[in-house]
Amino acid sequence: NGGILNRTGQVMREFGRVYKQQYAVALFNSVRFDIEGGAGPQSQLLHRQDPLEDSSIFSGSLFQYLEENKKWRNRFVFVAHERGLHPKGTISCAGYKALTSMDEYLELVDASLPGIKAKVGSGPFVKCATQFPLILWHPYARNHYFCVLTEKEQKKWHAVLQDCVRHSNNGLSEECRVQSPAFTDAVRLHRQAQGNYGTWDMMCGAPPQILANLVMETLHPELRSLIGPRLKGKMQQRQRNWMLISDVVYKQVLSQTQAQYKTLVQACEAETPRLDAALRTDMDQIITSKEHVSGKIRALVLPRAEQLLRSSVKPYVSSILEALMEPTSRGFSEVRDVFFRELVEFSKNTLNGGGKAKLGEHMEKISILAFHPVKMQSCYEKVEQLNLEGLQQRFDLFSPSVFIQRAQILMREQMDNAVYTFEQLLYQSLEAEGQAGEDLCKTIERCQDRVLKKYDYDSSTVRKKFFREALLQIIIPYMLKQLAPSCSPELPRFQELIFEDFSRFILVNNVFEEVVLQSVSKDIMMAVKEAAVQRKHNLYRDSMILTNSDPNLHLLGNNPSVDWATQFGGGEEGPEGKRRQVVSMIQLDDMGPLPYDEANLLGPNDMVRGTELLGALVQSQHLSFVWPSALGGRSRYILDCSNFSDE
Repeated sequence: NGGILNRTGQVMREFGRVYKQQYAVALFNSVRFDIEGGAGPQSQLLHRQDPLEDSSIFSGSLFQYLEENKKWRNRFVFVAHERGLHPKGTISCAGYKALTSMDEYLELVDASLPGIKAKVGSGPFVKCATQFPLILWHPYARNHYFCVLTEKEQKKWHAVLQDCVRHSNNGLSEECRVQSPAFTDAVRLHRQAQGNYGTWDMMCGAPPQILANLVMETLHPELRSLIGPRLKGKMQQRQRNWMLISDVVYKQVLSQTQAQYKTLVQACEAETPRLDAALRTDMDQIITSKEHVSGKIRALVLPRAEQLLRSSVKPYVSSILEALMEPTSRGFSEVRDVFFRELVEFSKNTLNGGGKAKLGEHMEKISILAFHPVKMQSCYEKVEQLNLEGLQQRFDLFSPSVFIQRAQILMREQMDNAVYTFEQLLYQSLEAEGQAGEDLCKTIERCQDRVLKKYDYDSSTVRKKFFREALLQIIIPYMLKQLAPSCSPELPRFQELIFEDFSRFILVNNVFEEVVLQSVSKDIMMAVKEAAVQRKHNLYRDSMILTNSDPNLHLLGNNPSVDWATQFGGGEEGPEGKRRQVVSMIQLDDMGPLPYDEANLLGPNDMVRGTELLGALVQSQHLSFVWPSALGGRSRYILDCSNFSDE
């Protein structure tokens, strides 16, 4: 325990020192942005603030393996975005992989403890109760085992689990314009100091989880070398014991990083008012000083950077870009197609099924289309074909998973933006005109056409930004690694050119990286621009502006999401306007939804106490469980996503 605490403390002290430096730099950049402006193209689509409020995600039955008694138990799981339930336990699924193959799982287990390999034909230490397993695997934390009865159920649950992991991994808010960039830069610089450049697969979850992964990155191999040879028993038992040890260590590390990161952030925030005042007073002088230092460093670095660009980077830019564009654009195109098909089906059902009487029911389903794991799966699968093979070794890329996941998050955001914009336009039209039948279908079609045009524009803008950022993420670490040995020793002398009062906001190492970034940015911008000029993958030119854009549309973005069920039928209300029945977006065969109000009938004595963590089965950074024993029969779980955030 002492060694684990010491290692965690050491990493956190080193990280904390870098974080404080980067916090001041990020604050400078944020204040400068506030003063100078410079926002990019304005989105044509509206953005929903709380996409999953009062929404159901999934319900169904599956088997869960209990570590305590080594038995499988049947569970009914209801996944929903509800508040006010009392959880039995919580777990974050950040950093997990959702698997459907026991062979794939065993490969990961074997790799986690070298020297202990399964013999050919030997079985796993967990014997699956059916032929259709679902496994949540983590390199450090406890693994979770589930299974279902049919392949169809397995595919549905796998889509839910993948969406859960996808959202949880996206734990840093882009709206935090100081804390998030300070954190990501501090993590990157800390890893670079250890010789680790390039993307990192375990940059997953909230900051304390990422920091725990940072500690485990070096601690885990050391413990494995120390403890692995001492494990006794059969091969399966040694693997099992090693995973239990790893989980205990990870929990200890995580508890330390949570506490120490909180203290670190509080210390930086306490200093923010003083730093902010100094920045706003001396901003012009700080900018002038930084430009002077940048010029000196540019004279040193630029010739070397340009030579490296010509010989080792430029020849590969177009091939990297094409590898990114093809699957990503197919994914965004599939998002458009799924959205269009849903609206066509909606229009048909409205015409044939009673007009407004059925409108509420259909719109309830469409409103959470972006978070329907099965319907979105075809979109996600397109971008999963992204392949950077041949470029990974040259540019020190561990895997393309970072880019795949980022593209999928952007696809989901664009789908929800399109759905929300359609909702607002349709609702506005319905309020203005009392329509039904064919008139209603024409209104739906008009709103649909307007949204699709806006989607095409925003899709192009979002993808171009994604391509530029991905190229930078691939190329910049490679260039820094190549240039650092010759340039870094000469950087300290430039610190003397910075006034002491400004030294918190101007760091020569950051300026060095900015110079390297500027050296390659022009080529990256030109490559993406040429692709847009050639209309590759339906990209628009930067000069393209929608001529029929709605100048007042953004005013609708301040409106809350429409409660279609209440206003147009399709949902029964309970006390205080709360919907009594939440209809599941996805229902497995012969499984109906569970009325969530039954959970409100339970008192404290009905809840099963305990700390068992069951698994991550919803798009939430933290998953909550209650066991409503009053429901009777088999054990049932209601999953409360009370901590959900779409940041």
